[in-house]
Amino acid sequence: MAHRVKARLLKWINHLKLRDKLMLTFIVVVLIPISLVGLMLTQELRSIALDDMNQQSQSNIERVKERTYDLLKIPTFISNSLEFDNELDELVNTTYNTTFEVVSSYYYYQNFQSYLYTQREINSIRFYIDNPTLINNWEFIPVNDELREESWFQQVEDEVGYNQWRLLSDETNNNQKYLSLIKRINFLENQTYGIVVITIEPSQLNAILNQESLLTFITDEEGHVISSNKKEFTGEVLSNFIEQAVLDESGIHDAAFQGEQAQVTVEQLNPMMSQSELNIVSVSLNSQIVERANRLGFTGIMITLVGVTVAVVLIAVFSKLLSQRLSNLSQKIERVAAGDLTTKITIDGTDEIGQLSHQFNDMVENLKGLVEQVLETNRQKNLIEVTQNEMKFKMLASQINPHFLFNTLESIRMKAHIEQEKEIANVVKQLGMIIRKSLDTDGKPVPLRDEIELVQTYLEIQSFRYGERLRYQLNVAPETKHLLIQPLTIQPIVENAVFHGLETKDTGGEVIVSAYFQESEVIISVKDNGVGISENRLNSIQEMLDEKETNGHNRIGLRNVHQRLQLMYGSQAGLKITSEEGKGTHIQFSIPWEGT
Repeated sequence: MAHRVKARLLKWINHLKLRDKLMLTFIVVVLIPISLVGLMLTQELRSIALDDMNQQSQSNIERVKERTYDLLKIPTFISNSLEFDNELDELVNTTYNTTFEVVSSYYYYQNFQSYLYTQREINSIRFYIDNPTLINNWEFIPVNDELREESWFQQVEDEVGYNQWRLLSDETNNNQKYLSLIKRINFLENQTYGIVVITIEPSQLNAILNQESLLTFITDEEGHVISSNKKEFTGEVLSNFIEQAVLDESGIHDAAFQGEQAQVTVEQLNPMMSQSELNIVSVSLNSQIVERANRLGFTGIMITLVGVTVAVVLIAVFSKLLSQRLSNLSQKIERVAAGDLTTKITIDGTDEIGQLSHQFNDMVENLKGLVEQVLETNRQKNLIEVTQNEMKFKMLASQINPHFLFNTLESIRMKAHIEQEKEIANVVKQLGMIIRKSLDTDGKPVPLRDEIELVQTYLEIQSFRYGERLRYQLNVAPETKHLLIQPLTIQPIVENAVFHGLETKDTGGEVIVSAYFQESEVIISVKDNGVGISENRLNSIQEMLDEKETNGHNRIGLRNVHQRLQLMYGSQAGLKITSEEGKGTHIQFSIPWEGT
């Protein structure tokens, strides 16, 4: 086994160019060892940087936790004071008879304003109570049915004496969301209660977090970001960026943050006298962690790169001196192989390489002469074929118009003779459209939708002639309407179906024209439920389609279409006819689909 591997390795090396062999030696002897040493060094530096970053993250968390805890003490003390505020008790439990009484009570009660004035940490204080005689002044708010349906309101009604912290919308300030203390205040003497909402000033929280260098969040129990030192995350649900399982457990975790690996530190904060918990989350992106290691390794990498570059240059120059003549010969041979027979090989010397270059030049000259002879022969042959095809297209396309025009005019004449009605003018107009399109035919392909419009106009004329004896359907896949097709290809087939299939049918005649995808082709199909064709007659028609020259007994339209399809798409193309006598005929052909 080892001998076989060695033989294959030597064979592969022998097939390498000299320059590639020298570069391979350099990679094995120099580049790989240097890369391994650099990788080990970078990994060690990353480990050191990770430890430092984890320590910094823990320090940041503790600092934020301590400052936030101190901040939350203030609304806690205020809510405790309101439990013993007799003025508040009297104000909210009084039944007022006039608006003046309410306004006067509000005017003389200044405790809320005093708290807001002295405590910058507080944004607003709102008190909700079931007293319909009060007036909503954005400080005292009577409870309504809509408010009772709020989940936070229902929850705080059931929790007596405990603080709850939530990210709550403030209806007094454009429904902006603030971190708010919510507490039920009981008035034992009056057997009533109210709910106080004290919102924290967001700038105070932001001031705490903005001092931190790492990305830091404060979230409520539901995971909503209350504050962050990056404003775009405020109000978002943090589990959209970090897995919920990571956020549910305190400690340091390896996790993904917005698709990037990071160190995530989670610490819970339990404000005093509160049933709610807040989370402090610090995120250290791995890219930031290794940034320091990258800086330390940058100098070493630059030195390594300089050494590698010098070595590469020296090896490249040396290999060029050794392989320049062979490389020149190889490049010239490749150009000749690519078809450039004007290439000349000029290599000095009379050694084997020089002799090979002279012999190769002689061979190229001989090959050039042979190619020019073949090209001239093919050019003349192609010119003859193109001329013949152009003549055939013009002759075949011109056979349809007189034949169709004669039949149509005969139909109109007979109808006019029998009916003597002016509605025939519409048929004449449609005939004019067909004649105009026929005269405009210059043999160039047209979109399938134009050919279908011609077929529909033709069938409308025939419906006028046959009345209820003729019905038709056009089932064309929308994607095929832009397919390019030779003009006057489908109409002769439809004409054949009407005159030969339905002419003798008294009622219920039907023609169905379809265009649909089948693998990499578009199938064009014309079906009728007419008299059909006998097996012998069908064989005769198939032989007629393949005849090179026409005669008076041929069906000009079908043969025309068949041969044009073969000229356009090859001998395998053309009409495929199936029929059963008494049940109808089915003619179809296919066109390659190229996504046009």
